[in-house]
Amino acid sequence: MKIEMDTKLFEAVPGLKLGINHYTKITVSESPQMLKGRLQLFQEQLFFELEEKNFSDFPGIHEWRTVWKALGADPNRYRHSTEALMRRIKKQNYIQPFHTAVDLNNFFSLQHEIPAGIYDVEKIVGNIHVSSGKEADGYDGLNGRFNSLQNIVLLKDNYSPFGSPFVDSIRTSVTEETTDALHVFFIRPSMDAREAFELTTACGSMFTSISGGDVHSYVLHEGQASVIVNGKE
Repeated sequence: MKIEMDTKLFEAVPGLKLGINHYTKITVSESPQMLKGRLQLFQEQLFFELEEKNFSDFPGIHEWRTVWKALGADPNRYRHSTEALMRRIKKQNYIQPFHTAVDLNNFFSLQHEIPAGIYDVEKIVGNIHVSSGKEADGYDGLNGRFNSLQNIVLLKDNYSPFGSPFVDSIRTSVTEETTDALHVFFIRPSMDAREAFELTTACGSMFTSISGGDVHSYVLHEGQASVIVNGKE
């Protein structure tokens, strides 16, 4: 499976990077109490921070709002997933545990202040192209409605779009039957490739320490805009 970024993205957003973890032989199940506790405690800490700070005071939130604007989207109308999570927390509408994959994805997103998405590889058709969405691009999302992805970074396979830093699709969602997953981190553009790789590998190590399996980590950026995952196209 080849994952490739459209070079036009780098023209609009210099420094744009994706961290990618490919997990194999994982077990997705109810999260252990340790993870549930960490996710709850982290949200409570953020709630108190948000009483003193604006959303734009968080560097990751601010940077991804800037990416939205650079691509022509309205960050006040279509909020990236991390800001959406933080806005829930500010209202004390805390994220409830779901399963290991979703809970870790949410934890990483809040911890690093970056959007992240996790996808079932078995549900991905062919190769993946990363680009800015066109007028016709969209999908039925995990938020229960159809989402337009015009001018938003999106992941598209040979069938249709399926992922973005906005909201992910139902089609490629991870379930407790998933054993092979792709975890995508929408890295802050200000972070260099070495830092991005360290973040990606650290998340991969924590993920496999809880869900088992193996992980291979990659970072896509202007100097390396494509990668072959699992040795197959």
